[in-house]
Order: sequence, then C-alpha cells, then structure tokens
Amino acid sequence: MKRKNMIALAGLTLLLPLSAQEKKYPERAPMTPAMTEYWLPQPPVVTPDPIPSDAIVLFDGNDLSQWENTKGAPAEWTVHNGVFTVKKGTGDIQTKQKFSDFQLHLEWRVPEGIQGESQARGNSGLFLQGIYEVQILDNYRNETYVNGQAGSIYKQTAPLVNAMRKPGEWNTYDIIYTAPTFKKDGTYRTPPTVTLLQNGILLQNHTIIRGTTPYIGFPEVKEHGPGPLKLQDHGDPSKPISFRNIWIREL
Repeated sequence: MKRKNMIALAGLTLLLPLSAQEKKYPERAPMTPAMTEYWLPQPPVVTPDPIPSDAIVLFDGNDLSQWENTKGAPAEWTVHNGVFTVKKGTGDIQTKQKFSDFQLHLEWRVPEGIQGESQARGNSGLFLQGIYEVQILDNYRNETYVNGQAGSIYKQTAPLVNAMRKPGEWNTYDIIYTAPTFKKDGTYRTPPTVTLLQNGILLQNHTIIRGTTPYIGFPEVKEHGPGPLKLQDHGDPSKPISFRNIWIREL
C-alpha cells in the first residue's frame, strides 16, 4: 500500500465514531454483601426486664416524689399498696420533669362496682406535654361520644377499637409521642403525633394531633416547649381510678 493511502486510512479511522472503535471501559466491580453493610455507630444496649434499663421511673409504688400539683406544691393523691389513686377535689397532678419526644408506659384501673354512665364514670385524662389529652375513661359496656372515649385524642380522633377491660382489672397504655416543632409565626412546622396501644391493641396509629383538646371549642395551636405529663382529677361523681407502673423513655 502506498504511503499516501496509509495516511488517508489512518485519518479515516480517527474520524470514526467511538462506538465503531474497540474502546474498552472499566468493568463494574461485582456486588458483595459488605457493600451494603455498615457497622458504626452501634446502638446502645437496653435491657428490657422488668422495665427498660434507660427508662425514667415516674412511679415505683412507694411515693409521688416525681409528681406535683399544677401550682408546684406536693401531689396529694393517695398512695397505698404500690398504687396511687385520685384524691378527688385536690386537683390535677403533673410530673416535675418536662419531656419532648418519648415512649410511655402507664397502667390504670377503674374500681370494681363503679356507677355512672357516659363521661360520668371513671373519668380522668393523660395530658401529653401538659396540653394534649389522651382520654382515660371506663368504656366497658358504657357508651359515650366516640371522640371522648378511652384512647381517644380528646374531642379530635376516636380510637380504632374499644379495648377496655372490665372494672377491677388493670388497663395498660403504651404510647409513642413526637412533639411538635414550630415556625417563627407560632404555627406548626410539624404537628405532634401519637401512637397508642391499650392492652397491646392499637388504638391510635401515628395520629396527628391538630392542637389543644378543649372540652368546648375547637383545637388551637399554641407554641410551647417541653412539658410535663399531667393526670386529671376530673371531678365526676364516680369512684376514683388508680394508677401504677409508670415509666418513660426519652427519644
């Protein structure tokens, strides 16, 4: 082949698209299990029995040293045999410590032989951060408005089911609560949410709380920071309810 023709052929090769040339690309490394594993940080170890080892015990059966009334004075409810009971007329009580996000365990009992109907039968309430009420009420064969029965977000969201035990038996509440965050104008950036199980049965599933839970009126959004847990001295004429085994884990 003449030199001139060889040069022309070489030039033509340079002008060919890359797809027509034998260009080699790096091969992708084969996937291995280690590519999708990470080992750090390791989660802390929490032992579960009899209560989580990182839990704060709010009532250990002995006294109400972790509680006070809403004016900051000592709580006056009655403690007896590892249980504390509403002392009617003395007012609500609340934890001395304030909380944001948490996991809560609480046990409560309506007295055997209780009388009354609707809201006038074993009525109390658990106020998350002192503001948002989860209803406590005897709804064993006792109908009331559904967004005011046990396990409701009071006057907002009815429970998925009625999981009440009969009077004289202990009920459990297990709650996962996420506190709200706020914008500069005081409205919610992210609203509070709650998941609630009563006696191991789901009643509220990541439910959005729309604001305060008043008896009369609609929810209002009020900016706040960490707050206590509050238990209600409702004032209905029925026998008072009791509590035991209360602990909380900050999240």
